[in-house]
Amino acid sequence: MESWNERFGNALKEKFPNYTIKYIQSQKDYGIKELLTSGETIDIYWDSIGGFASTLLDNGLEFDMTELVKKHNIDFAKIEPTVADSVKLISPDKIYGIPVFNNNMVLYYNKDIFDKFGVPYPQDGMTWTEASALAAQLTRFDQKQYVGLSSSETHMLSMNQLSIPFVDQATEKATIFSDERWKQLFDTVFVGPSKAAGYTDYMKEHKDKLPYRIEFLQDRDLAMFAWLSSIVFVFPDEFKAMNWDMVSLPTFESNPKLGSQAYPTYFTVTSMSKQPEQAMKVIAYLLSEEMQTKLSKQGVMPVLNDDAVIKAYGQESVFKDKNLAASFYNDFAPIPFKSRYDRTLLTPYAKTVPKVVLTGDYNTIFRATEEETNKKIEDAKK
Repeated sequence: MESWNERFGNALKEKFPNYTIKYIQSQKDYGIKELLTSGETIDIYWDSIGGFASTLLDNGLEFDMTELVKKHNIDFAKIEPTVADSVKLISPDKIYGIPVFNNNMVLYYNKDIFDKFGVPYPQDGMTWTEASALAAQLTRFDQKQYVGLSSSETHMLSMNQLSIPFVDQATEKATIFSDERWKQLFDTVFVGPSKAAGYTDYMKEHKDKLPYRIEFLQDRDLAMFAWLSSIVFVFPDEFKAMNWDMVSLPTFESNPKLGSQAYPTYFTVTSMSKQPEQAMKVIAYLLSEEMQTKLSKQGVMPVLNDDAVIKAYGQESVFKDKNLAASFYNDFAPIPFKSRYDRTLLTPYAKTVPKVVLTGDYNTIFRATEEETNKKIEDAKK
């Protein structure tokens, strides 16, 4: 609730003093289905791209906002192009959501580890090959084992730079074995850094897992971590306690300016709303230059493709002295087809990462995962 009020609630109450805005946060055991069963009317629903379409469509909440968009002069040409285009992936001829804020991936690094070993800090514009070479200098033992580079598996897969879909749009089948680009992604992003001596031994001592949040923020064994650009505002106290900075996400040598996919969050008027006009006014305001600038200053990535709004990014945040501009250094990779089954497939896909890193057996692991996830899709259809 506090986060909602800081980002949106307080501004909306000020802008619309005559509106009663009740924010209901999803809980682990009380989500959208329970809310609908209770008889609650939802005027506005919002969610990130990973779950927006499936939740909307599975619960019959989809509402074509095309006429409201025209009436309220929503100009998609002003939105970052890949984000604007992503709306069509939900439906090619209807508008089921308006992107309001964005996310992508960057590379965080622990300055103290670099200083300890006398290694130069990473820079914006590095390739994965360069990042892996840098990481190899930091994967070493000194009283304890340090590891040079890791990535958040779930985010790296769902926002992958090669724009590989989890599900083939034509066949509605999983792609992890059939699309060879997954092997290229794994080789470059996950396997490359793990080749440094001591890396896989470290994993085996940590339950066969890739180094992640605890290893980076608390144990501080991990020198570089590819993660969401917004994550500093999710764990602000832990970041305040360490000596860190950030650079742009490393890129593939074949496309040196292409970063991760965007990961937008959409707001929509629902099919059950009895006040669609008022709901749309709220959403239109969230997309206004005024509100996008407010969000940007706080460190909430805007969707407007406006230089002034982008330059305001993080100016009023607690991390304004960091290289937050790294979030906008790369271009956004195109967003591929997103199926309503993506969220179901994410965990099985992510579990393949440490298995592949430790064994190198792509074929067996990918094939088994594709069979497992195809079954999950068939079960979901039933």
